Amino acid sequence: MKSEGFFGQPIWFILTIWLLSRALILLAMLGVAPLLAAPSGGIQAEFGWDVFSAWDSNFYQQIAHKNYDGLGSFPGANVAFFPLFPLIIGLFIRLGFPAAVAGTLINNSAFLVTLFILYHWVKRTNGHQCARWAILVLAWCPLSLFATVVYTEGLFLCLSTASLSAFDRQSYLQAAIWGALATATRITGLALIPAFLLTAWRSKAPIIAYLSSLGSAVGVLIYSSYCWIQFNDPLAFITVQHTQWNRSQGLDWQGWQTMLLEITTGKSQWNYQQIQDLGHPFLFLVICAISYGLWCYRRHLGAGFDYSLWFLIFLLWLMIGDPLLNTVSVWGGFYLIWHLRHRLSFVIVVYGFSALGLLLASGGTISLNRLAYGIISLSLALGVLLSDYPRWGYATIGFFGLLLVSFSIRFAQHLWVA
Repeated sequence: MKSEGFFGQPIWFILTIWLLSRALILLAMLGVAPLLAAPSGGIQAEFGWDVFSAWDSNFYQQIAHKNYDGLGSFPGANVAFFPLFPLIIGLFIRLGFPAAVAGTLINNSAFLVTLFILYHWVKRTNGHQCARWAILVLAWCPLSLFATVVYTEGLFLCLSTASLSAFDRQSYLQAAIWGALATATRITGLALIPAFLLTAWRSKAPIIAYLSSLGSAVGVLIYSSYCWIQFNDPLAFITVQHTQWNRSQGLDWQGWQTMLLEITTGKSQWNYQQIQDLGHPFLFLVICAISYGLWCYRRHLGAGFDYSLWFLIFLLWLMIGDPLLNTVSVWGGFYLIWHLRHRLSFVIVVYGFSALGLLLASGGTISLNRLAYGIISLSLALGVLLSDYPRWGYATIGFFGLLLVSFSIRFAQHLWVA
């Protein structure tokens, strides 16, 4: 029996999905990782709150404690991280919470709220079944690890989803408020502005819709003003990514070429001039050929086609790893949204394309799968697609669960995840 409540959706389904997925992460990070020896390049994980802090987490906690770095008019590397999340952490610190505890609680709580907002929204636009699958995708995606640790994924997803949902139901003031907070959390929040403007133009919305579009930029404008005053550079958060992180200008053609070569010829065998080992490209071609054959005879194979193809995808992931996930997240995301464009709200389609375009223009290929996860259009679209193909859905969630455990252990050991 389903229990209806908050926003009119089955509370217990959403809570259960959230609790089970977060429990799997906690089990991997606090139960399994401390039992394992320190890996090469990593550390021995220890039971405690510190497992939730690594990589970018340190920047957010540093900002919360000491504000932004800078030497005279030259900004430090942490200026690339937007202020809302560390500001909230700072408020919790003043209440007596350690930074790691505060960041973890904020991120997890915001992620739970995101699931409620998303369910209510998708149920209204695409129906109950699509809403359930969208929740499953968002919660079980392996990158949802970053909605549990001290990162901004949970908070940004919450604010951007609330803003898009409000605009879609024509609550323009709410859309502007949530949008302003989203653009104060992450630079991809800027994608809300063209999404709102184009949707308002297409639907011939009143002037307040256009004003809410511009109002959503308030967050980034305030931060830009701070950078202008503090570092004499209103775009310091972009400048440091090129001067200190060595990002290129515009689309990183070399980075994408490298990933394509790693996918097709192997990550360790290619020295950028010649192939060292024919084993990887041969196996890659065999998997592609078998996949094509399965696709041609899919009507005769029934369920065997679905699970056989997913097994081949699993083999590809074992062979290639992160380059495959990065590529599929971005370019597969473009295709997925385009393929389902007639079944999704127009604002979701434009936001998805705009946010993915921002990622491509960022001048790098590192962490693109994690940043793409923060674009709610992708999880929503994949949920709609899997609702039509439940067998693919079950295989997808199983694969996600396996990766979620792997990513959680790696993060606890301070190994690079995304």
